[in-house]
Amino acid sequence: MLSRRAWLLGAGLLGLGMAAPTAARVAGRVPAPVPDLSLPENNVRALVRVMASLDEEDVPWWYDGTIYGVVGDEQPRPLLLFEGMELYYMYRLGDGQYELTGNTLTFFRDVETGKMIDSLVNPYTGTRVGIQPAVQGGGRGRGFNISVDGVRFTPAIEQIPPRPLLLDWTFCRDMVWLHNHTAYPPGMQAPRMQRQSMFVPLAEFSDPVVRRLPTTFSSTVFMPWLRWMEMGERPGHLVWHASGAKLRSLDDLPAEYRQRAERDHPEYLRTTRDEPA
Repeated sequence: MLSRRAWLLGAGLLGLGMAAPTAARVAGRVPAPVPDLSLPENNVRALVRVMASLDEEDVPWWYDGTIYGVVGDEQPRPLLLFEGMELYYMYRLGDGQYELTGNTLTFFRDVETGKMIDSLVNPYTGTRVGIQPAVQGGGRGRGFNISVDGVRFTPAIEQIPPRPLLLDWTFCRDMVWLHNHTAYPPGMQAPRMQRQSMFVPLAEFSDPVVRRLPTTFSSTVFMPWLRWMEMGERPGHLVWHASGAKLRSLDDLPAEYRQRAERDHPEYLRTTRDEPA
């Protein structure tokens, strides 16, 4: 039986495990050079280029944002800033199939000073609590299968009905963006939802020679209190809002973030390219 954590490996801020709609949605004026996005095979290739690369290589992303606490009819309260990286690797499986694997490593900052912090006075309880970095990752055989049959969690692929991969695209001026949301398994504590948009330049999206698109994104996540906040049964939830970009390499990471990542969690600075279990 798969654990809830196993279901969520890779379901980070960039939206791995996205659900495909039953029909393609293409909004705006679509220029002639763009492939026909009513065909699942064209959505597969486009998604792989947007999320990672058609080549088997490490693809880093960097993001930052703010976490808000929401309680009853109170105004949402900014609690923390955060900064992190997701590192993707796309395996080519043949027959137009891919497996997307990756790592996530997020650190937290003080809302007022912007400094990295390891503890926080919880404004709802008045108690100082220790902050734990958000870390997760999964190697080959533990990621997400991408094919014309949709995006499906690899260890549970036989339990997930195939659905044609037809995504939600918008074209405007010299940009194209993809809307998606994370598909969480049933039984997870509510609220839990992520909605995200990823943006790429139209000229590069339309060029079939470009195998790794320079994508940016913005995302909003609704989720329960973090365990280390020690909120108990207090009502309320968190809203994470993040923006970020795909990097050319780890050299594009901000210096302070990379130094801490190399010191505390160097294993997350490369993907785990192991064989399926």
